[in-house]
Amino acid sequence: GGPPSDPGSDTYKGWLFKWTNYLKGYQRRWFVLSNGLLSYYRTQAEMAHTCRGTINLSTAHIDTEDSCNIVLSNGGRTYHLKANSEVERQRWVTALELAKAKAIRMRNNQSDDSGDEEPASQSDKSELHGTLKTLSSKLEDLSTCNDLIAKHGAALQRSLSELENLKLPSESGEKIKAVNERATLFRITSNAMINACRDFLDLAETHSRKWQRMLQYEREQRIRLEETIEQLAKQHNSLERACRGAPGLSSTSTGITSTTKGSVQSAKGEASDEDEETEYFDAMEDAPAFITVTADPKHHRRSGSNLSGASEGHPEDWNLEDSVFESSNQSSYNESTCKDLLPKKRRRTRIPDKPNYSLNLWSIMKNCIGKELSKIPMPVNFNEPLSMLQRLTEDLEYHELLDKAVKCESSTEQMCFVAAFSVSSYSTTVHRTAKPFNPLLGETYELDRLEEFGFRSLCEQVSHHPPAAAHHVYSKRGWTLWQEITIASKFRGKYLSIMPLGAIHLEFHSSGNHYIWRKVTSTVHNIIVGKLWIDQSGEIEIVNHKSKDKCQLKFTPYSYFSRDVPRKVTGVVSDADGKAHYVMSGTWDEKMECSKIVQSSHGSTSTEGKQKTVYQTLSPKVLWKKYPLPENAENMYFFSDLALTLNEPEERVAPTDSRLRPDQRLMESGRWDEANVEKQRLEEKQRAVRRRREAEAVEALEEGKDYEGYIPLWFERKVDAVTGELICIYKGGYWEAKDKQDWSMCPDIF
Repeated sequence: GGPPSDPGSDTYKGWLFKWTNYLKGYQRRWFVLSNGLLSYYRTQAEMAHTCRGTINLSTAHIDTEDSCNIVLSNGGRTYHLKANSEVERQRWVTALELAKAKAIRMRNNQSDDSGDEEPASQSDKSELHGTLKTLSSKLEDLSTCNDLIAKHGAALQRSLSELENLKLPSESGEKIKAVNERATLFRITSNAMINACRDFLDLAETHSRKWQRMLQYEREQRIRLEETIEQLAKQHNSLERACRGAPGLSSTSTGITSTTKGSVQSAKGEASDEDEETEYFDAMEDAPAFITVTADPKHHRRSGSNLSGASEGHPEDWNLEDSVFESSNQSSYNESTCKDLLPKKRRRTRIPDKPNYSLNLWSIMKNCIGKELSKIPMPVNFNEPLSMLQRLTEDLEYHELLDKAVKCESSTEQMCFVAAFSVSSYSTTVHRTAKPFNPLLGETYELDRLEEFGFRSLCEQVSHHPPAAAHHVYSKRGWTLWQEITIASKFRGKYLSIMPLGAIHLEFHSSGNHYIWRKVTSTVHNIIVGKLWIDQSGEIEIVNHKSKDKCQLKFTPYSYFSRDVPRKVTGVVSDADGKAHYVMSGTWDEKMECSKIVQSSHGSTSTEGKQKTVYQTLSPKVLWKKYPLPENAENMYFFSDLALTLNEPEERVAPTDSRLRPDQRLMESGRWDEANVEKQRLEEKQRAVRRRREAEAVEALEEGKDYEGYIPLWFERKVDAVTGELICIYKGGYWEAKDKQDWSMCPDIF
């Protein structure tokens, strides 16, 4: 693994220590010097698929700080490197200087030998030759004009000389002399201009080959970069397939293991990136480290009591016969909601297939790096025929989890169902990489399932910039949910980050238990090339503000090199005293399980010096399992059974309902060109309303009056008593207006 003895060889490899940051200091990295480029990797094995950084030596500055240090700087990028010894440092410096000199010679090679000239396309040559021919033609025109100026100038000077010889008054003679001098200056200036033009043409002819070579070099660099990106995308997909297909990646053991740092390598700092942005994520540092071990069922017999005493930690309370957990084990769609599958209204089960329109996402997104996604005008080709309000309503797909939570007598047991519900809302996103429609200001969406499933839901777009939606759900089965979500999104070139901001509130009517949590960050990968895929990462802390119970859920980011099951979610439910009662485990795209803790102890110390907790648990019980997708889902935007019904036309809804949005309806019907035209019309109409509102605000300011701005129709802003945040709360009136069919207060937004 050491460097070769000859620093002048074409490729030079070896280990160096690279400065990362003040926390981790210098880290050992594998460096490869080839073709004037210095690249580095964490390990030698990474050379096959993951380069961590590259610096071009042709424009780099090489400096040495002391006997073992090397400093490379190129523009805004600087590498601080350290060798093991002064001799090794000198070998690297020699190799770097030779490679830099060679790279500069290759870049600045100005040989006029046509045999050495890089081949250029015929169009490039003809274009360049045409330009030179035009310059030559213009120069000939200037030369002709110069000859005429010289000829007429000489004639003019002769005439002026003859006039001077005539006997004229002294005043006239002086004027003629002045004119003669000006004519001479004019001829000298025109000659200088012609000489300058001739010099310019000579210079253009001299450097034409240099320009041509530089242009060709830049084009080759671009092609090489495109090929590299394409190759990386292919390697990405093959690695992903290999990881998913490898035996042992699917966990078959009875326990789960979670560490706080570096689930891939044990060495400090090896599990997190250093200088550059990366798509490789590692375990989050603040998650609780624990190990679960399934207890021997022989030592924990069942009894006749139910699970309501689960918070006491007695194993005999884990009873399958009559607990709420038993009913949650009926996880399939047909089993868990059999009584709900007899709706009074027959809902649709399919929508028109998605048209096969090809459009390059990168061609639009490359000019939008760093911008807020909601401010980027996007064609409907990248959308799905649902609005953000409907996507928000889709969180209720597994509402039966909350219906079961109502029946729980123990608050910690109830917390398990709330945690499973919070995870279930992400199950629909695994294949849904398309963007929902941005709602117009004042747009609403209702989902009235009071007779079928016992709940009714209402969403309203209460702000446009930043985009914010308020949501309120009432269930006659004993719970109410409300939230105001603001979507912050940033395009980072390689990936798109979507960060929902705002708290979700859930209150159970009979117990008064009030749960609050926030969503995690969603990331869409492979924006440039490759197949789009989405990941969820971060932590969710669910707090019961009445009993002070907590559940800490950790969404593990996807990593190519991790042995964990993809999309893993783990967590612990603890009471107000911090005592752990249940372990949550599963994946956000498939299922969540709950294991009752019967004993906890401190285990071994990890490599980071933190002690793990070992939880002895009973066998896990499935709380939630994802419904299977309907047939032909891949041609229907991967919509679930609920999503297929969300945009189904309904009577008696408000005129601002998302179902009535014309561009969204046209897109669902497959008429995308018409949908794009209609989308532009609606957006321009909204911009006109915003400009009018801004003008009214300016006018009110000039008159010294207060201007309230946009006021939501069905929600009002209040300070939340629990969190202290300003949040939009449902103020009532919508369902009464629907009963009366009085929508006179609704704005005309479509």
